[in-house]
Amino acid sequence: MINPFESAMAQLSKAASFIGKSDPKVTEKLEILKQPQRILNVTIPVKMDNGKIRIFQGYRVQFNNARGPYKGGTRYHPQVEIEEIKALAFWMVFKLAVVDVPYGGGKGGVAVDPRVHSKGEVERITRAYTRAIAPVIGPTVDIPGPDVNTGEEVMTIIADEYSKVVGKWTPGVSTGKYINRGGSEGRHSATAQGAWYVFEALAGKLDIKKNATVAIQGFGNAGYYFARLLKSKGYRIIAISDSKNSVHNPAGLDVEALQAWKEKKGSLTNFAGAKTFPRDAVFGVPVDILIPAALENSLHKENASGVKAKVIFELANGPTTPEADAIFQKKGVVVVPDILTNAGGVTVSYFEWVQNMENTHWTEEEVNKKLHKKMTKAAVEVWDASRKYKTSLRIGAFVVALGRILKAMK
Repeated sequence: MINPFESAMAQLSKAASFIGKSDPKVTEKLEILKQPQRILNVTIPVKMDNGKIRIFQGYRVQFNNARGPYKGGTRYHPQVEIEEIKALAFWMVFKLAVVDVPYGGGKGGVAVDPRVHSKGEVERITRAYTRAIAPVIGPTVDIPGPDVNTGEEVMTIIADEYSKVVGKWTPGVSTGKYINRGGSEGRHSATAQGAWYVFEALAGKLDIKKNATVAIQGFGNAGYYFARLLKSKGYRIIAISDSKNSVHNPAGLDVEALQAWKEKKGSLTNFAGAKTFPRDAVFGVPVDILIPAALENSLHKENASGVKAKVIFELANGPTTPEADAIFQKKGVVVVPDILTNAGGVTVSYFEWVQNMENTHWTEEEVNKKLHKKMTKAAVEVWDASRKYKTSLRIGAFVVALGRILKAMK
């Protein structure tokens, strides 16, 4: 089994080799940066609809707060475990530093499949989890946000329950909330919108043509919105997968029709406008651009050699293992890294937090204008660093971030 935290440490080690690793002061800071500052494991007893008590395991990892309060998503998934949460918290530290948002990194989660629970049970799980972690979170300490299987409802419940604990309405404790409860305009599509600004900034440098073909692994929120954006800009989406199967049409997929089919049928399987194939067949489709937009470690040493894309644009967190990275580098496949490409979501989360703290509300146009500026600047800085050090875009991103983190750790 691939350990995501070991993958994260391998990335750190490689980036560190470019920035004075022999300096004793740098070495000391790197040792500190290899471990989270706090790991919280809480047991969550919740009464189910049948009246029985069930115990869930919850986590919150606070990795590093040198640049500001901890910030990171909350994941509800049956496979949630501490090594994964540690890795995701570590990547948040770097993601926020890449886009120069004044936060540290954290991550949380509950080992639960919300799809098999009622709405009431999910709410009780969320409230119990919030009470359990309430002593270590807060708008100037640690600010949870959405992640896999959590969204506006869960984030709003976290804010509501935390506010009960502290005795006053405190919207700034979480981000990704309903707009009428302090959420930001543009948050729902922020990850995809931010990814588009990065894509736009790098397309010319990567020689990506307007009619380029695209395959997308994962058709959740980010995958759907990014597919819609790419199609509207003239790119041809020819393959998409979900957790069950993949669909393929060389002439191009109708993204909106596919989304409607998924909402009606529960999966992409047997979509009328394409052929259905096994889920992981999406990786082997010959395309210009492959977009992994599902869970981490999707691209690994067993399947990397079968990838036929020229560019991999990471929309998921940690979708490529170091072994797969090495294979892609050898094959000449360019990987645009997750800590840059999917940072739009957490950047707009930061904007939401600012609005909450200042008791203001920005229009979607204002949000996207600020997001465009942040993401474009970050993309250019990462590109320039990769060219300066003659390394990959991933290591370029880590070098940019690491410089800011080490400076703050002084």
